Amino acid sequence: MGATIVEKIFSSRCGKAVAAGEVVMAPIDRAMIHDITGPLAIEKFKEMGGRKVFDRNRVVMLFDHQIPADSIEAAQNHVFMRKFAEEQGIFNRDLREGVCHQVVVEEGLAAPGEIVVGADSHTCMYGATGAFATGIGSTDMGFALKFGALYFRVPDSIRIEVEGTFPRRVSPKDLILAITGDIGADGATYQTLEFTGNTVQNMDMAGRMTCCNMAIEMGAKAGIVPPDTVTRSYLAGRGVIAPLEIASDPDATYAEFKDYNVSTLEPQVAVPHNVDNVVPVGEVAGTPIDQVFIGSCTNGRFEDLAAAAEVAGTETFDPKVRVIVIPASRKEYLKALKAGTIERFVNAGALVEAPCCGPCMGGAFGLLAPGEVSLSTSNRNFKGRQGSAEAKVYLCSPATAAASAIYGVITDPRGV
Repeated sequence: MGATIVEKIFSSRCGKAVAAGEVVMAPIDRAMIHDITGPLAIEKFKEMGGRKVFDRNRVVMLFDHQIPADSIEAAQNHVFMRKFAEEQGIFNRDLREGVCHQVVVEEGLAAPGEIVVGADSHTCMYGATGAFATGIGSTDMGFALKFGALYFRVPDSIRIEVEGTFPRRVSPKDLILAITGDIGADGATYQTLEFTGNTVQNMDMAGRMTCCNMAIEMGAKAGIVPPDTVTRSYLAGRGVIAPLEIASDPDATYAEFKDYNVSTLEPQVAVPHNVDNVVPVGEVAGTPIDQVFIGSCTNGRFEDLAAAAEVAGTETFDPKVRVIVIPASRKEYLKALKAGTIERFVNAGALVEAPCCGPCMGGAFGLLAPGEVSLSTSNRNFKGRQGSAEAKVYLCSPATAAASAIYGVITDPRGV
């Protein structure tokens, strides 16, 4: 009987053959903590008698959710983590680098065949590199920091086969929104979404990251793309040595098979207040908006900003709409700066902020008042996600966000 890529990863790391459904204690290759979940994870580590982390070089620490500190409590959390990093000899990227998930991938801190955990649900984004990556709670992270291992139930896999060529101004974000709408918010609970097919093979790493990032929105434990030439090209020079060749066997057992074709896909929008409440943009076109957010770990990469800038052209944004643009990392910010994309957004009337999570979590800046409507390229639109529980958040692609910012209402980017 063949094995899935996830079964192979766990078998390799555990030193024995394991199959989906088995519970194993597996070593982890890297653990990531940030300013929101990190303090509690550190407290749990200490409560368990932890004195030294399992390997200071395998702990990734940075601040991204509330930076610069927007409250005294946030500032205290930052100080607490800085002291821990100094005590343990951990390299703390602090608030300099950007959103945790983007930084981990772009610095080559998740590689094919590795097991990576993060105290954040969207850690599953690292699966774009061919790693098994998953979000864990702060208590589990405290355990992982002490022991360098964690109990897992090896997940079943759903094979997502995607074929076809994206139409103009339709993107991987539209694809993953459509998949989320089809599978549902709990349709892949504790399973892995394995993204395959010609479309995925031709997709750049930015698009793969977007797809894997939102696996958690279907309840999935992880999302993963089998490593290939695109993966190897991206990881080259990022500190990753000889990326592992690993893929599912042709006779591997899957929990389910799902087929999609993007050739006829339309721009998609997730309607409040659930990520799986997805409709074609035409069904909500004309909806007035108060704010547009282009950024986050889902769509804050250079490719995303470039797609939005291409739609915006030389137009200016509707003055009644607050447009907030946030590159996902310092490196992505510099790419956009050198390409003139940042200048394009500023001239159009946007606020371009330093790399961070921004409005995504609703805990820093860019919050919504009761009754306001946001159109966002991020990954969640739950009540209160970006401010007031009486506000509404719609999710879309960068192209749709830019088109809508021009007209002040949700707009199909294909007609701009």
